Amino acid sequence: MLDTPGSLCVLGCGTMGEAITEGLLRAGWLSPDRVVVTARRKAVAEELHARLGVQATTDNLAACRGAEVVLVCLKPQRYLGILDQPAMREALKGKLLISIAAGVTLDKLGTWLPETALIRAMPNTPSLIREGMTVLCRRDADQPNAANDDQLSLARRIFDSVGVTLELEPKHMDAVTSLNGSGPAFVYVMLEAMADGGVMMGLPRDVAVTIAAQVFRGAAAMVLDTDMHPAALKDQVTTPAGCTIAGILTMEDGRIRSVLARTIQEAAKVASGLG
Repeated sequence: MLDTPGSLCVLGCGTMGEAITEGLLRAGWLSPDRVVVTARRKAVAEELHARLGVQATTDNLAACRGAEVVLVCLKPQRYLGILDQPAMREALKGKLLISIAAGVTLDKLGTWLPETALIRAMPNTPSLIREGMTVLCRRDADQPNAANDDQLSLARRIFDSVGVTLELEPKHMDAVTSLNGSGPAFVYVMLEAMADGGVMMGLPRDVAVTIAAQVFRGAAAMVLDTDMHPAALKDQVTTPAGCTIAGILTMEDGRIRSVLARTIQEAAKVASGLG
């Protein structure tokens, strides 16, 4: 599979679609001629072709007809108008469709595309630098539109090329959308705020941003590489009567834990209605 020209279609190659496509090409296992991307405007399609070297078109239907696997990166609001069409149903019959849209459930996709194997994926933008996190889900084998193991393995290979991939049940996808899909934006806000604190205490802006960014990178790597609970790692840094505990208590005064947890909760609620 994916061994012929245009066999992978990236439908709606915007920010996320481009991040995944570029990550795939950087990984090296899929050549540009095997990828076709679509855009709403001809000028954008021409720019994508020039920059990425892939086929690019404004004709969604033609791209899907020639593909074996379709990765849909459209905005949730555009799904109905593009996928719920007789010609598109025929074009996607018997193929694998992978959707990255927030709020568009497998059940909803199945009503539009009853003879298409379906997988939902929730990646995030660090896929552009092959540091993405992607969560996949599919329907049970005895249900309509269920993707088989080979199709799931292919989806894993696509997203493994741009980061880390795992599989969960469909019921978790709204929470995943908020924690994983929106999560980088929340981290950027926290990183910026910490850098602001460094600037307030006299550091040059570029230095403060570099330090804060490396702190986030290193702390995240410690959690992943040591398999230790974040609280235990925090305790390693927190000495009695030291500056770290003073800073942590200031964070707690601002209800930092509940604010961040509620951030994920609220984003998940909104995600559930986007489809």
